[in-house]
Amino acid sequence: MRLDKFLKVSRLIKRRTVANDACDAGRVLVNEKPAKASLNVKQGDVIEIHFGTSSVKVEVLDVLETVKKDEAKELYRYL
Repeated sequence: MRLDKFLKVSRLIKRRTVANDACDAGRVLVNEKPAKASLNVKQGDVIEIHFGTSSVKVEVLDVLETVKKDEAKELYRYL
C-alpha cells in the first residue's frame, strides 16, 4: 500500500493530500530515510512524522485497504 494512503487509512494524518504534501516536504521518514508518498509500506516498517516541533514514531503492524475508525489504531504501535 502507498505511504500516503496508509497514513490516511490509519488516521495518522487526516487527508491523503495532506499526507502527500508532508511526504513532499520531507517531514515523513520510513526506516530513518525520507520517503516519497508512493513508497510501498509493509509490516515492520517504522514511520516517523514531524509535526512542527513534535514528532510521532510508529511501527506498522498491519496493512489493510479499508478499516473502521475504531480499528484504525490496530494498524500501528507507538514507539
